[in-house]
Amino acid sequence: MSRKTVLLGPYPPPYGGVSIYIQTLYEFFKDRAVEFWIFGDKEFKGPNVRFMKDKRRGLLPLVLRRGANARIADCTHFFIEYPSILVPVWVALKGLLRFKWIKIMQDGSLPSRYKKFNPFRKLLFRIASQSVTEFIVISEGLEDWLRREICVGQKISLIKNLFPVPYRLASASLPEEIERALLPYKRSGKRVCSIGVFIPSYGFKHVAVAVEKLRKETGTDIGLLLLDGDFAADDGYRTDVLLGRDWITVLKNVAHPFVFEILRRSDVFVRGFGLDSYGLSRVEAIWCGLPVVATRAGETRGMLLYDFGDEEELARQLKKALFSLPSEDPRVWAGIYEKEAEENLQRLAKKLGV
Repeated sequence: MSRKTVLLGPYPPPYGGVSIYIQTLYEFFKDRAVEFWIFGDKEFKGPNVRFMKDKRRGLLPLVLRRGANARIADCTHFFIEYPSILVPVWVALKGLLRFKWIKIMQDGSLPSRYKKFNPFRKLLFRIASQSVTEFIVISEGLEDWLRREICVGQKISLIKNLFPVPYRLASASLPEEIERALLPYKRSGKRVCSIGVFIPSYGFKHVAVAVEKLRKETGTDIGLLLLDGDFAADDGYRTDVLLGRDWITVLKNVAHPFVFEILRRSDVFVRGFGLDSYGLSRVEAIWCGLPVVATRAGETRGMLLYDFGDEEELARQLKKALFSLPSEDPRVWAGIYEKEAEENLQRLAKKLGV
């Protein structure tokens, strides 16, 4: 008897990397024998979907009802990335219900955060990591960390989170409220876009400072658009980024299909996150024909690079992207990434048995 496959994790909104991962896989796997156990800020209904309004209260009854002998591909954050008191209960249910626990790890910040875990959280992490049936990671860095630092003995498969996006080439009409909000950005002489959230590790302030420097240095009206995924926030940091910079436009929780349309209206994309494990938005910008300036974390091929926090280097690379002929044709890299996306999807489908 074959095992039922379950994909467990967040669904947008908010629009973080993991929720977009689940959303993309839903589009490909919804007509196959896969159940989606999802949670998010807005209820989602669809074939084979089990939506949890309260993920922590809803998950345990759901796994008791439907988890026996299943293959559960886990994209949540509360067992491994931010281990909680749910860990011992989940591990006990795994033994009782005999399900396979495939942990899909995407959080590039985990290795650095793990060092700061208190003893109790480290204990929960150890219990959880030793109970996983198999790991899937999206970066070589996470794979190396699990093997060398955590010394896990289970199988680890590297399958990056880049998949085909069926709607990326389609022209999307933006909602009227987004069009209105974009008017100042569209009127700018040059347009720079960045995606992340308003916390320091995502580097919005570094991008703002670099753009400010180029505005003064070149005399060009450069607009900056920050697409806020809204899955984390630091209000003080947000104020620090925006104060006195009326040339910055912020859009919050933009649906993924609209992101591609917005990118196509931009001149350069900047990814300022210093702990990217892959950095999906970098590749999506290349697919839209944009030069990409990014930190030396995650995917870097075909991009202009800088060290996280180095605002001078960021400004130099941004100036090159805005005012010089590109050294590499984004279309070449777009084709390479498109091929890799297809291969990743096929490998994941095979791994999950769907």
